[in-house]
Parts: sequence; C-alpha cells; structure tokens
Amino acid sequence: MKNILFIFLLFPTFLVAQINESDTLKLKAQLSLTGFWQDGNVETFIFRAKSDLSFKASKRMVFKTQNSYIYQEFGKVKADEDVLSLNFLYLNPDKKIYPLLLAFVSTNFRREIDIRSMFGAGLSFQVYNKEKDWLKLSVTSEYEQTKFDRALFNLDEYNGNNNINTFRGTIWLSGKYHLFKNKMIVSHESYYQPSLEEINNYRWQADFGLELPIWKYLNFKINYIHTFESIVIENQKREDSILSFGFTLKSY
Repeated sequence: MKNILFIFLLFPTFLVAQINESDTLKLKAQLSLTGFWQDGNVETFIFRAKSDLSFKASKRMVFKTQNSYIYQEFGKVKADEDVLSLNFLYLNPDKKIYPLLLAFVSTNFRREIDIRSMFGAGLSFQVYNKEKDWLKLSVTSEYEQTKFDRALFNLDEYNGNNNINTFRGTIWLSGKYHLFKNKMIVSHESYYQPSLEEINNYRWQADFGLELPIWKYLNFKINYIHTFESIVIENQKREDSILSFGFTLKSY
C-alpha cells in the first residue's frame, strides 16, 4: 500500500522566510516548513525548514539572519543534508540606498562540500516599497573559502586541491507581493554570483514561494528552488531543483 503525506510540523517558538529589513517593527520572525513523504513501492522523504529573523538593534541598525536546512532521502538512503546560514547587518535600511555587511556559512552533503564561508559588504537598493509589497536589488562583494571532501572536479584545472578560495561579486534580487486582497502571497529570492578572478567559477540560485493565508499567523506554502554550481565534484550534475509543500508560521 502506498501512502503519501505532506509534512506538517509546528515548532513551539517563532523563528523566520522572507522579511523586509526596512519595516518599522523592532522584531519580526517567520518559519517555513515544507516537505514530502511517500512510502510503499517508492520510498521518498524530503524536508525543508527555512527561518528568518530580523531585529532592529537601533534606529539606524538592523540585523537579519536567514537559516535553512534541507534533507532528502530516497529508499532510506540519504541524498541531501544541507545547512545554510545567511547573516546581514544593515545600516539605515529606511533609506532608498543603504550599506550592508554579510557573513555566510554552509555545508552540502551531495555536493561534498565540507564547509563554505563568505564574508563581504555592499549596497542595497529599494526598487519598490509600498505597504506590505516590496522589491529590492543588492550588489555585494565577498571573499569565499570552500573546502570539498575530495579534490577531483568536473573542471580539470581545479583537480588536486580540495580548497577553492576566491573573491566574488553578487547581484541579489528579492521581493514579496500580496495579491487578490491578501489572499495570495508571492515571494522570490535569487542571486547570480560569479568569481572576480576565474571566469569559469560562478553559481546562481532562484527560490520562489506561493503562500495562501489560513490564519493571521499561518500560511500554506508551495516552494520551488533551483540551484546551479559551475564547479562540482566529478560525475555530479551542476543543477538541482526541489518542489515542496508545507506551512509558514510567523510572529506578525
């Protein structure tokens, strides 16, 4: 017998998905939980948790942290277990243009990335900001350090060294829109991240969400994420996609 069940997990605390750091609220938090489970002839388990917390430390300073966890299992064999922590410090985010500092840490089981860290700075531009709807463009530069579990890659020139370090430039685009009198919420986060030193070292990601409000603090969510990495361990594909379903829990 084949059973299919959507994941529905509610944590007892409010953590956070996409928050506008330019909002006037001192503290905003949101948690998105999406996943899929199928048992029987085909055994599949996919789980994704994404939190977003924004704290207004002072009138001119806002700290935001976005954290995500992805786990996938097929036939009881682990296929993915990824952790990503994005941390931002914004200065004067109520302005049209404002500076930011960033620090990222991530791991990736399938891509055999033991640890990746990035530190940088840049500028963010408020393209559109009206009530609950907004669109932002950011441009940053970072120094990245990536340690792989192996030193054999799809591009021969990187073979022999499992540490790949480089300076990057990044273009970020994110937004959130409330449609049909707040009965539907569309959000997106995407970036393009080339190396400033090596033309064949680049990556991009697109993350789209569709939410249907159930209650003031709870939304049903459909999430699609697509990633691309130009440098991967040999015999691995460069692209990955995940479609998942679940809920968003928020504090506001």
